[in-house]
Amino acid sequence: MPIRVKEGLPAIEILANENIFIMTENRAEHQRIRTLEILVVNLMPTIVATETQLLRLLSNTSLQLNVEFLKLSAPNSKDSISEHLREFYLTFDEIKNKSYDGMIITGTSVGRLEFEQVDYWNELCKVMEWSKYNVNTSLYLCWGAYAALYYHFGVEKINLSEKLSGVYTHSVNKREHPIVRGFDDLFMAPHSRSISVNKEELLKIANLDILAESKKAGVYLITDKNNKQLFVTGHCEFDRFTLKTEATRDYLAGLNSELPENGQTIDNALFTEKTSWSSHASLLFSNWINYYVYQQTPYYLQELPYRRKAENVNERFVAK
Repeated sequence: MPIRVKEGLPAIEILANENIFIMTENRAEHQRIRTLEILVVNLMPTIVATETQLLRLLSNTSLQLNVEFLKLSAPNSKDSISEHLREFYLTFDEIKNKSYDGMIITGTSVGRLEFEQVDYWNELCKVMEWSKYNVNTSLYLCWGAYAALYYHFGVEKINLSEKLSGVYTHSVNKREHPIVRGFDDLFMAPHSRSISVNKEELLKIANLDILAESKKAGVYLITDKNNKQLFVTGHCEFDRFTLKTEATRDYLAGLNSELPENGQTIDNALFTEKTSWSSHASLLFSNWINYYVYQQTPYYLQELPYRRKAENVNERFVAK
């Protein structure tokens, strides 16, 4: 089934060439189907590439999704990006009285900055607080996962001495959990980050379960026991060239001179040009859509058990 997006989004043409069906708003309006409403808070500097990567993974479902993008107020110096945000992204004021079946908050590129030092931290906290009452389930990726763990559970981040960049082997801890249904015992996933968390601190929180981890990259999949929040500390959404692009960017900025780990295969082809994580990423997203979003959401979003309008949400979202 197709994903519904706003007419003209650049990802439409790219995904159409991959035989992925993206439905425009006009066509979707003539179908009498309860679409699932998904909100994406895209914080990545590679805005269009990230949109494409996420839509590619969200498309792997028999359900129809209506995907909307939310922008935060942090300024962007590139006029072309600003124009793209104005055309395809909504502001919080435009969505604050709506409800969504699912929300995705992406990673970002802020290095080891403290959360409160990030320009849009207060606004992101506002969105996360609002989501507790107006979103059925949330998926957090990389920095977004660490930010959400800090905001919702008080889990402090750890700054790594060297950036973790590469593709790593992970193992499943709780095979009975629906989010890892169909996973192999060992699977690959990319990471590109300068922060982490202490596993022992997570284990102290009764409402959290660690579903998968890596000897090298650490904890990877974390969920709350209500299956309302899924934290992914890596970048399973990355395409085959993203790690290489990020490594080049860091090198040119003088931030990191190392190639991503596990960067060469036996035949000397770049690992990032021969993916080993795409099937895992596709399964993770389809499990999230099926078990966390579709099977838990009420038919009428107005019936979300804790739904409140924005003006009635307790404003706990100011920075700590």
